[in-house]
Amino acid sequence: MPQGIVVMGVSGAGKSSVGQALATQLGASFIDGDSLHPEANVKKMASGVPLTDEDRWPWLHLVGTQLSSSRDSATIVACSALKRSYRDAIRTAAPATTFILLQADRPALQDRLTQRPGHFMPASLLTSQLETLEELQSDESGVMIESTGGIDTTVERIRKLLERSAVV
Repeated sequence: MPQGIVVMGVSGAGKSSVGQALATQLGASFIDGDSLHPEANVKKMASGVPLTDEDRWPWLHLVGTQLSSSRDSATIVACSALKRSYRDAIRTAAPATTFILLQADRPALQDRLTQRPGHFMPASLLTSQLETLEELQSDESGVMIESTGGIDTTVERIRKLLERSAVV
């Protein structure tokens, strides 16, 4: 099993829910990347303002550091990691990281975002996230998966894809 896995995608893709369930099934630790954001980033997003790359770099470094410091067991982090350069920043600290890109269509994402009250990320930022998203490239360790059919179904799809690609 990979030491570090990032469950990635836009807001509403299911990163936290799927990441937590996958960690439980694999006996890994789980970190919600949202909890690693500095307060300034959270306030900015909560007010409906997209983060800039400059806002993200310290956060991405912290995500990578968390992944690389977990030497005794596998760690799964839920983190948007929308651009290749963001994933590269994570890999700088944690080179063996595997990325799992959760995908869903816009109506499903919009519906999920309106169903989760109290989260700091407003549905209004979905468009900017979809515009920013760069899918995994062939030279990146990872898989892309539809996050439809429920959490358990998505986790099972991930496990099968990881096994087929010899990542676990």
